[in-house]
Amino acid sequence: MTASTTPSRRAPLATALAEALWFPAALFLGFLFCFAPALHAPQPHHAKVVVAGAATESRVDGVLRRQQPGGFDVTAVADAGKAREAVLDREAVAGYAEGDRPVLYVAKANGMSLEQALTKAFTPVAAQHGHGEKLTVVDVAPTTHKDLMGTTLVYFGIAWSIPGYILSTTLLRAVALDRRKKLSTIAGTAALFSVIGYAVGVGLGYLPHAPSTMAIAFLLTTAVATFASGLAPFAKQYFPAIGMGLFIVLSIPTSGGVAPAPLLPTFFQYVHAVMPLANAVDALRGALYFDGAGVLKPVLVLCAWTAAGVALLGLDAGRHRRAARRDAHGEPADVEEPPLEDASLEVPLPTALPVHAHHFGDPEPVLVGTVLDSRQRPVHRAVVTVMDARGRRLVSTTTDARGEYAVAGLPEGCLSVVASSAGRTPVVHRELLGAGAVLRTDFALHECGTAPRQTAGE
Repeated sequence: MTASTTPSRRAPLATALAEALWFPAALFLGFLFCFAPALHAPQPHHAKVVVAGAATESRVDGVLRRQQPGGFDVTAVADAGKAREAVLDREAVAGYAEGDRPVLYVAKANGMSLEQALTKAFTPVAAQHGHGEKLTVVDVAPTTHKDLMGTTLVYFGIAWSIPGYILSTTLLRAVALDRRKKLSTIAGTAALFSVIGYAVGVGLGYLPHAPSTMAIAFLLTTAVATFASGLAPFAKQYFPAIGMGLFIVLSIPTSGGVAPAPLLPTFFQYVHAVMPLANAVDALRGALYFDGAGVLKPVLVLCAWTAAGVALLGLDAGRHRRAARRDAHGEPADVEEPPLEDASLEVPLPTALPVHAHHFGDPEPVLVGTVLDSRQRPVHRAVVTVMDARGRRLVSTTTDARGEYAVAGLPEGCLSVVASSAGRTPVVHRELLGAGAVLRTDFALHECGTAPRQTAGE
């Protein structure tokens, strides 16, 4: 008997363990295979550099290929002025010219680690110049005096990015807000964060005075929060893992902080090219230190993330409208997954609420009402049951001494609300709950055997 029951006991245990461990295991593997491979040994990978003079370019390319195969893509330009201009226009991360003495043009605004890697690579090149001169390094885009490493923009970007993802998770529980109000909340929060972040950065001397910073910060927070909000209804229970994977695990190591993009392995350079945080950092660097060079492309990427989020929200709204029409016409609906149990990360479960003034942090009621008898007196302890369009019971509650009830966490769509009390005829109302709406459904229960009095609208 014991042997026959052991497998049935093990199966629920294994399922419970799998459900508890898959999320931390996914994050563990994500950190393991993203942070370490991207950042363990930063070195140039196809970093674009320009060299003044075709003859010099051929020799420099040969030296660099021998030192670091695949590390640099070398292009010739006319003279030292063009080499310097290419760095300022962000067409190259370094420009090299010899002339009377070897000169390397770099930009600390791209990150000190990149400047150091370029200096190390070109020092042997300069040593072969033939006159014994040391390499002269010229910084054409210096950062503020409090940003010695050229990485401060990444930290501000993280401050504008990750709270955007957190905002999307908290808005999942804001059932009193419809989709338009949620988008308005995202825009307002993004504007507030951008202004505060800019004021703090300038006030502490971490950022130059450039109001365009606020526009880029606004786009970053909006892009992350909007896309995450649109993704949540489709990702369901996998939303936290996907969201953290996108906006933390993949974004931070490819953001250009510890290792600027030219020092990342090729795969992570491709990731850098599409991540919101990385593109925001690129846009901020261009706006603050390169006179606007290279800003358009990352701004368009941020706008594309926002547009994708709005499109996902529209698809979800259309899905709910189609389901409501099917329910209204009595058509069979697709079977959806059951509600998720982790209310801290997902939309709330249907929950009965005590009737009282709303306090900060309490769930927002989406269904309220009063149950009265035939003489318009409150019915205490009347049972109110809410069912979805398939007849599945979502939640039950009872009325208080004033005959009032309240329910939170109900899904959008058609609902059946049933009120019953001992000795009285039950009454059912069919209601359509929209996003951000609060339904009021009142009942008049009559004693069994008596005809209910008709009221307006019945």
